[in-house]
Amino acid sequence: MVRRLILASLTLGAVHAQSYSGCHRHGEVEYCYGKDGNETPVTTHIAATATSVRATTTASADSSAVTECHKHGDDVFCIESDGSEVQVSLESTPTGELPAQYTGCHSHGSERFCLDPDGNDVQILKEGETTDSHQTESAESHGGQNCHFHAGVEHCVGSGESENSKKPTCGIQTRDYNMPLRIGTLFVVLFTSALGVFLPMGLVKLPFSSINTIATTVIKQFGTGVILSTAFLYTHANLMFSNECLGELEYEATTSAIVMAGILLSFLTEYIGHRILLARAHRNCIAQDSATETGSQNQKHVDVHVQTHAPQPAPAMALAHLGHSHGPHDPTQANTKLSVLVMEAGVIFHSVLIGLTLVVAGDSFYKTLLVVIVFHQFFEGLALGARIALLPGGILPTKTIMGAVFALITPIGMAIGMGVINSFNGNGKSTLIALGTLDALSAGILVWVGVVDMWARDWVMEGGEMLNAPIGRVSIGGFSLIAGTALMSLLGKWA
Repeated sequence: MVRRLILASLTLGAVHAQSYSGCHRHGEVEYCYGKDGNETPVTTHIAATATSVRATTTASADSSAVTECHKHGDDVFCIESDGSEVQVSLESTPTGELPAQYTGCHSHGSERFCLDPDGNDVQILKEGETTDSHQTESAESHGGQNCHFHAGVEHCVGSGESENSKKPTCGIQTRDYNMPLRIGTLFVVLFTSALGVFLPMGLVKLPFSSINTIATTVIKQFGTGVILSTAFLYTHANLMFSNECLGELEYEATTSAIVMAGILLSFLTEYIGHRILLARAHRNCIAQDSATETGSQNQKHVDVHVQTHAPQPAPAMALAHLGHSHGPHDPTQANTKLSVLVMEAGVIFHSVLIGLTLVVAGDSFYKTLLVVIVFHQFFEGLALGARIALLPGGILPTKTIMGAVFALITPIGMAIGMGVINSFNGNGKSTLIALGTLDALSAGILVWVGVVDMWARDWVMEGGEMLNAPIGRVSIGGFSLIAGTALMSLLGKWA
C-alpha cells in the first residue's frame, strides 16, 4: 500500500509538472486539461494507477458537490469527488458562462440532484444513465392524461391522478426549438394551402360538363363539412379561457358569448352589405328608366318603356343574382361575393392562430402537429377555393388575390411565431385573452358562413343547387358533406 501511495504521488507530481489540471475519466481513460484548455488523454499505466488510488482514497468523502464543470458539444459535464465524470441534465443548452460547480447535492428516491447558483435542482446523470425529462416532452400521457399543445400551452385531459397532473407554469416555458425545421416547413404549409385553394379554380375550367359538375359538388360539400367542423372546434378558445393562469372567469359562458358575437357580426355585415347593394341596384334601375323616358319621343319609346318596367322586382332579382355563376356547369348557384368575403375573414383569423400554434409547440409535438395542420389547411383551402371559383368573372385579378391571401396567412402566422418564439408566453393573461377571443370570434364567423351561406343556401334555400338536384347528385353531395365533417373532426383531436 505504501508503494502504491508513493507511486501515486509521483504520478500526480508528474502531471502537475506538465501543467495539467482538472483530471477526470471518460470510461477507462484518464483526461486532463492542458495550458491551452484542451483535454489531453493520459494513457500511461502510472496515470491509470494514480486515478484508481485517488478514487480509493476519496471514495468515502461526502459527495455534496460536483466541480470543474465543462462542456462536450452541447452537453454539460462535471467531476465527482471520486474523479469520475457525470453529466448535468439541463432543460436547455446554456449560452452564457457555465457555473464552476453545482452544490447541495441530494437524492430524490433513486435519482440524484444538485443545486445551481440560482438554487434550482439539476439532475446528475452517471455514465449510461438517462432522464425521463429528455425522453418525450410530449409524453402521450401524464398519469393517464392525453396532452397536446395549443398556442404554446400544454393542455392535458383525461383521467390522470391529481398528483400526476401537471399544474401550469405561468411564466415563459424554456424549450429547445428546431428552427431550421420550422423555417423549412413554413414553405410546406404555403405550398399545401395554395394547392388547396387554387385547385377548385382549375377544376371549374374542365371541358367536360358532367365531370365538372360532380367534381364541383364533391369539393363544395366536402368543404362545407370542413368549415362546419372547424367552426365548432372552438373548444380551443375554451381551453384558453379555462386556463388556471388566467384565473376564474366571472362569466362562465364567455367563450359561447364571443362565438355568438361572431355570428352577429357576420349577420350584420351581410345584411347591411346586401341592403347597400340593393339600394345601388335600385338607383341604377331608376337612372336607366329616366334616360329612356327623356330620350324617346315616339311609340317605340312606349314599347321600350313598358319592356323596361315589366320585371318590377328588379332589385330583388339583382340581389339573388349577385353571385350567380351562369356558366354551363352551375347555372343556379347563388353565391355572393360578399358572403365569400365574410367566409374568408373567419378563415383568416383562424389560420393566423393555426400558424402561431404550430410554431410555438414543443419539438416533440411539432411533426405530429405539422401533419395535422397540412391536412387542415388543404381541406380549408378546398372549401374556400370552391366558393371563390364560382364567383362571376375570370381568375384574375380578384380570385387570385383572394386565394393568395389564404395561402399566405398561415405562413405569416408561423413567421410571427418564429419572431417571438423565445419570448412568447402562452400562459400570460393578455396572451390567453387575445388568442381565446380571436379563436372564438373566428368560430362564430365560420358558424354563420357554414350553416347559412354554405349548408342552408345549397340545400334548403330557393335556388340552391341541391334542392332539386337528381338523387344521385344529392347522394354524392351528402356523403361528401359528412366526410368533410368527420375528417376535420378527427384532425381536431391533435390540433
